Amino acid sequence: MRLGDLLIAAKLVTLHDVEQATAHQREFGGRLGDCLVATGAIEKDALDRFFNAIPPEPDSLRETGINEIELLNLLMKQIYTTRIESVLQFIDAIKLPPYIVEELVRMAVARQLLIALGALGTTMRYGLSDQGRRWAEEALKNSQYTGPAPVSLEAFCKRVHLQKITNEKVTVANIRDALGSYNITDRFIQKIGPALNSGRAMLLYGPPGNGKTTVALSLANVFNTVVHMPYAVMIEGQIMRVFDPSVHFELQVEQAEQPNVFQGLRREQSDARWVPIRRPFVVAGGELTLEMLDLRYDATAGFYEAPLHIKALGGCFVIDDFGRQIVSPTSLLNRWIVPMESRIDYLKLYNGKSFSIPFEALVIFSTNINPEDLMDAAFLRRLPYKIEVGGPSRENYRDIFDTVSARAGLVMTDDIFDAIVHKVTQEKNLELAAFHPRFIVDQVISISRFLGIPPRFTLEAVDYALDNLKVRPQH
Repeated sequence: MRLGDLLIAAKLVTLHDVEQATAHQREFGGRLGDCLVATGAIEKDALDRFFNAIPPEPDSLRETGINEIELLNLLMKQIYTTRIESVLQFIDAIKLPPYIVEELVRMAVARQLLIALGALGTTMRYGLSDQGRRWAEEALKNSQYTGPAPVSLEAFCKRVHLQKITNEKVTVANIRDALGSYNITDRFIQKIGPALNSGRAMLLYGPPGNGKTTVALSLANVFNTVVHMPYAVMIEGQIMRVFDPSVHFELQVEQAEQPNVFQGLRREQSDARWVPIRRPFVVAGGELTLEMLDLRYDATAGFYEAPLHIKALGGCFVIDDFGRQIVSPTSLLNRWIVPMESRIDYLKLYNGKSFSIPFEALVIFSTNINPEDLMDAAFLRRLPYKIEVGGPSRENYRDIFDTVSARAGLVMTDDIFDAIVHKVTQEKNLELAAFHPRFIVDQVISISRFLGIPPRFTLEAVDYALDNLKVRPQH
């Protein structure tokens, strides 16, 4: 992806900004980036920070950080398994710059692994020789990984530090925008803001049905910075796949009407082995096990899959429904002591070799179980931010009801609202909870449809809904 594309995908400028800057460039000359600054589309400091944060293309095979034989193996495997023939196809497959791929092709030809098949137009085509096929088959026996070229562990660790979540300052406005559709109090924002800025572990706790999971998931929208995640990392000659489309969302680029609109923005290109994404936000619930926090080695494929929390580096790792996993809370917390305090995690290869990696992710524990029943005082002390997500006040309860009712085309009256509060708190002996309005509205609509009448609040419909809210005690 070209740097100009990244700039638009990061929403730092728009296509309209680029068009204006292009017009300025035609009249006054200069680089398009400088013209964007001149036309006020972006501040120079912001432009420089953005470009400086992008992994630059390696200038040589050595600068890839990967042994040239490993890269040659990868190229041979790609050609063998996908039947690609041209240098352009090789470049797209292994995500390395043209001059490096061309050097690998020359190496392969010199070793008689590739043979020229002739030109198709202006493009030379290549195919595997018998020796090249044997080479590729042997390489596949060792590892069936055939994705983009990996980056080195050193480069990955450096990048984790460069784009750690604490580099981005969270403001009240960020939180309001992210949680704008929810009835969040100023007091709650004042509690969660410092926790987000600290990058330290936090605990969201409180009775069920008050939005802990919703709040945790919405926090993904608080952060705006673009970060870069590698497709894979090379560790001691072993490959760990990191990029995961199910949790990493690649930036999408708007298509410019003018195909050459980005030319001249910057001469440099970004390293295509890194995928530009929004800060990752990985969620694990009751299915989480200790094994999911270790490297997973596929003995058949011959490479590793990064654990969930490594895929969350540079972002957030949410442990939802904490305390309801198969593994005990104490075991999970023991696993997190070192990463949370030292900001370093240790992983082990199947051959017994261990390596360290910076652990720069915000860990969020969310539970509706009493924290003192889940962990002792020592563990609680290690969670510096403990934020209660309690039930709404009567006023907030009414606000939620009005919002949910309006969306469903219903009107909440004072009489019906007072009746609901009385029935919930006095007759059902329950505390007000944020999920009640949605639950009750859905129930009212369901019973109205069954009876064939227009949906509206009535005492009978409310009674029906509240009977489904809580079961009757059995004697």
